This record gives sequence, C-alpha cells and structure tokens, in this order.
Amino acid sequence: MRKLIVAGNWKMNTTVPEGVELAKAIVEKAKGLPAGVELVVAPPFTHLASVADVLKGSKVCLSAQNCADHEKGAYTGEVAVSMLTSIGCQYTILGHSERRQYYGETDEKLVVKTKLALEAGLKVILCVGENLDEREAGKHFDVVTAQTKNVLYHFTADDLKNVVIAYEPVWAIGTGKTATAAQAEEIHACIRSVIAEKFGAAVAEDMTILYGGSCKPSNAKELFAEKDIDGGLIGGAALKADDFLGIAESF
Repeated sequence: MRKLIVAGNWKMNTTVPEGVELAKAIVEKAKGLPAGVELVVAPPFTHLASVADVLKGSKVCLSAQNCADHEKGAYTGEVAVSMLTSIGCQYTILGHSERRQYYGETDEKLVVKTKLALEAGLKVILCVGENLDEREAGKHFDVVTAQTKNVLYHFTADDLKNVVIAYEPVWAIGTGKTATAAQAEEIHACIRSVIAEKFGAAVAEDMTILYGGSCKPSNAKELFAEKDIDGGLIGGAALKADDFLGIAESF
C-alpha cells in the first residue's frame, strides 16, 4: 500500500506569526483526518523552528523548501541539511520548477542535494515536470523521463524508500490552465514505468507520486481517484487551512 501524502508548499508567503497561526489551524483540523494520509507543510526557512514547535506531537510533518548542495562552509545565504534536521525537519522539497526556472537548478546539482539530504536522514520530495513549450511540442514524456532518470538513477532501491516524486505540469501552475485527471495520470504512470525500468516493478509500485499542478478541493477527488496519483504537492491552497485539509479529505 503506497503512502498517501498531501504536502503544502508555502513558497515565499506569510510572516512568521502568520505561519505559526496557519500551522496551528492545520494541526487542529488534521486531528480528524483518517489514518493513512500523511500531511506535510513546507514553510519558508525563517519559519521552520517556530512551526516545528507547533507541529510537535501532531500528525503533521515538517519540510524545508530546499537545501544547500554543500554540508557546511562559506556559502552565504545557504541552508545546510544538518541545520534542517537539527530543528526537526523530516522532508525537503528539491528541484521545484521555480528553483529550476529562476535559479538555474540542474539535475546534476539535484543529485548532490538529494545525496546530502538522504545521508542526513531527510526524506526528499523531488519535483519533475514540463513547461508549456515542451508540452505543446509533445516532449512532455521525454522531459519528465529524463529528469527522473538523471537524478534517481544515481541512487539505490533502498534510497528510493525515502524519496517521493512530485509531478508538476509547469504550464498549469498559476496560469489558469489545468491538467485533466487523465493527463496527470498518464505522466504519473510514465514516471512509475521509468522507476520500474531501473529498480523493478515492486519498487515502482511502492513509490509515492504526487500531483503538483493547481490542485484544489474542487478537483482533488477526481485526481486522487486515478490509480497512479498518490496525493498532491499543494501551492496556493496550502495557505488556507480549510482548503488544505479539504484536499487531504478527498481520498
């Protein structure tokens, strides 16, 4: 049985006090969530210690939005995996489309970051996905296949037990466009086949693959009904506790 996950990426939103209040509301509402659905929140770095205190003893896990590609040293503005684990992070998001697009994050750098994160005991939510030009050119399967292989084929089947993949149709994030459940499912199935090709069917079947493209309470049930979609990496809807829990209740 694959783990079902709904992860909220707060991006560069909320002040620390606002983030603490949001976390409190999520923790309270999560008490009624059925067993078997894991909630994860990923606040900005500045919020992590404060939100970690709120989450203690709750059903909600803490994630960072990124990590450095070095263990420590003279890297001004970077945050090391050891810093994240020291304040209670259980996950980190890596390779988000915004990191790739705006900050030049490459697959090669993601291999390094993933290795550091896994060695530190963090679970990784690895993002893959195509942009609008790639989708319209019919290259979406090729792009997602390459991104998945370029990072995960450097690891072992044991490593993959601590990796979650999030498929982001970049063209459907904040654009008003939405991927249909069928479009999302065919890419999720493709990702699972890429994992099976290298690591075997059993490993692929155990892999949690999240949908990360404008998932809301109104479309979550239809998306989550697909056999290869195991939850969501949520952006805007994660900033409202009712919407975030509404998505989690859609399973």
